[in-house]
Order: sequence, then structure tokens, then C-alpha cells
Amino acid sequence: MSNNNNEMKKELGMGAAMATVVGCVIGSGVFFKPTAIYTATGGAPGLAIIAWVVTSLVCLCAAMTFAEIAILIPETGGMPVYLKKVFGDRVGYLCGWMQTVVFYPGLVAALAVAVANQAKLFLGDGMVVPVAIVCIIIMVALNCMGAKVGGAAQTIFTVAKLIPLVLIMIFGFIRGNGNPIFDPMLGEGLKFGSVLGQLMIAVLFAYEGWTNVGAIAGEMKDPGRDLPKAIVGGVALIMAVYIIINLAYLWVLPADVMMNLESPASAVAMQIFGNMGGKIVSVGIMISAGGACNGFILSGSRTALYMAEQGDLPGSKALSKISGTGVPINCIFLIGILGAIYALTGQFDLLTNLGTFVGWVFYTLTFAAVMAYRKQAPDLKRTYKVPAYPVIPIIAIISGLYVLLNQLFMAGPDARKVAVGGIILVLIGLPVRAIFTKKKAA
Repeated sequence: MSNNNNEMKKELGMGAAMATVVGCVIGSGVFFKPTAIYTATGGAPGLAIIAWVVTSLVCLCAAMTFAEIAILIPETGGMPVYLKKVFGDRVGYLCGWMQTVVFYPGLVAALAVAVANQAKLFLGDGMVVPVAIVCIIIMVALNCMGAKVGGAAQTIFTVAKLIPLVLIMIFGFIRGNGNPIFDPMLGEGLKFGSVLGQLMIAVLFAYEGWTNVGAIAGEMKDPGRDLPKAIVGGVALIMAVYIIINLAYLWVLPADVMMNLESPASAVAMQIFGNMGGKIVSVGIMISAGGACNGFILSGSRTALYMAEQGDLPGSKALSKISGTGVPINCIFLIGILGAIYALTGQFDLLTNLGTFVGWVFYTLTFAAVMAYRKQAPDLKRTYKVPAYPVIPIIAIISGLYVLLNQLFMAGPDARKVAVGGIILVLIGLPVRAIFTKKKAA
């Protein structure tokens, strides 16, 4: 797989794979996105809860679809590898370019900013950007120690982040006020269709990361056995956690209050446990976002490695280097440096909306690739098949198209600017590819 004397080591088992899914996904969205969600609904809880349920089911359909192709092509690199095999070099390249320069570093930055925003409870305002960059540096250092260390760290982060979730879910219902959960459904003057699309893009960020395990498949001991369990099982577990905790939030604080809070989960925790208890839970939330940041660096560097090995990135020869610890050390630095640059914005929602939009362009193509590959290679042995085929993949594809078209045409000028900006950043990859194609030909 690598052109180096050192090769990527197959050290990751089922535990690390599941931890990568759960650890990357449960990061910051479930703790911070209620603000954007309830702002979109005008402070009404009903449609927000419906959006959590509907989008969770969409993600489950997406996970069941994605797992089929991830198992058939268990190579380090993930989606760019799948799309190249099914739809050709150009589509695969654009996916890898998107993930390397926009998606992974953008979401690494967003998660680091989430850590920094939470740290304001202890450090005060004015330290968001420096703390975010320090967070990225720490996670880069962890990943440079080897896949085994990075996987172990991800497992520890995952266990640690479940503590604030469990505490809020249990004590939220015990000590909460019992606020309305479905009434009102939507604020006055708002349109159901356009608001639902905005809610779905916010909820989809909370699920972002479940595909990351595909990027590390080449380092798994038994991907054929462990990948479907990690992907589908992980998303099902996250779905249950997300729906329960959002009901717990509302049980403690009403939606029209949460829409005005920068850190709604911390406010809920302080309401339940008091100031000191709330700060302790806030530390757990920081660990949660930091763990997700670690997971995105782990997965993003493997996609960058795949691109470098194809000779598709500036400095590909150096980026292809595998360190003595068996990791693509320069690719880790690349994702970290780009993430630190994005973190200079200090903008959580901007970065998450950008990353989620461009990510779902290629997720939707990957769902279509599952169906196309059934026709291209009908006799290929499939140890796992999407259940209820073709209904589940079609649901995933239609849902993806709805979210993307909503952002472009229905969700308002700010959402449209983010979507168009994301498309431009992706399309910049075409002239870059043309340059490197000429160099290869020469």
C-alpha cells in the first residue's frame, strides 16, 4: 500500500473501530448545536425533535448503505477510493481533495473551537483561538505516536465523553421542570420545508464522523468482520443517545431559552448540578470535543496519505512518508496545520456548516456508488449487503439531495453563501488535478 519501507500496521480491532465511529461522532454537535437548531425554529421545540428523529433515521440508512462498499473495498483512504473505483479518477480525486483541504481540517478546527468555547468557563473570553490551536497541537502529537496510541486515546476519549451524556440523561429527567417537548411545533412566520432543511444540516453535523472508520480500514485486523458492526452498531447507539439527551435538555430548559445560549449543554448541567457540578460536566464536554478532534485528525491524515500516494497533492513524495511508529506523520501535520489556519476564524457554526455541506455532496455520491457497483460487479462476493435493497440506499440518496438543494435554494442567503463557497473550494481541485496530471504525463 505504501511505497515506503515502513508500511501501515494492521493494529486496530473492533474496539478501536467502534470507538472511532462513536468517538468522532459524539463530539460537540450534541452539546452546542441546540442553539442553532432552536434559533432556526424560532424557539419552538416540536419540529426540532422531529428533525432529530428523522435525521437520525436518515443517518442509519446512510450507515447501512455505506457499510456495503466500505467492506468490499477495505483500503486506507475511504470514500475517494470507493468513488474512484466506481465513478472514475476525477470524482475520486475531487472527493479526496475535498476531504483533505476542506472537510477534515475544517471540522478539526470546528471541534477545537468548541473545546475553546467551553474553556471560556474557566479562562474567560479572548482565548478562543489560542486554546483551539493548542488543542490541535496536542491531538497532532497524540496521532504521531502511532495508530495504536491514537486508537487507544480514541477509546479513552470515547469512554470519558459518555460520562457527561449519561449524567445529563439521567438527572435531567429527575431534576428537570418538564417543559413542553412538541408544543409549539414551529415559530410564527416560518416555513416548514426550509426550516427542516436547516435543522437537518445542523443535526447531520452532530452525526458527522461515522464514515471516518472507512478511512482506517487498511489498518484494521479484520475489516470484513468488524466494519459493519462498527458502522451500523455505532450509528444505532448514537441515535438512541442523541434523541434521549435532547429530550432531557428540553425537560430542564425550554427551547426559547436554549436558542440564546452559547453552550446550552453546560447551562443544562449547571441547572441540574449547580455551578461546581456544571463545571465538572463541562470538562467532560471539552474532553468529548477534543476526542472527536483527535478522531478527525486520525482519519483525515489517512485520506491525505492516499492522495499523496497517488501523486495528487503538492509535496506528495514527502507526504507519503510513513514514520517509524507506522503513521503518515507529514499528512498528520498537514491536516493539523490546515485545521489551525481554519481555527483562526473562531467560528464554530460557519466551519461545521461548510464541512457538513461539502461532505454530504460526496456521501450522496457514495450511496449512489453502492447501487452502481451492484451493476458493475454483480458476481462479487458480498459478506454484507444493505438490508431492504434498494429502498434503504434510495432513502439515503433522496435525503442527501434534499439537504443539499435546501442549502442552495431554500435556506436563505447565509446558508447559500456557505454552500457556494464550499462548491468553489471543491472545484479548485480540478485545475490542481490538471497540473499534476500533466506532471505525471511528463
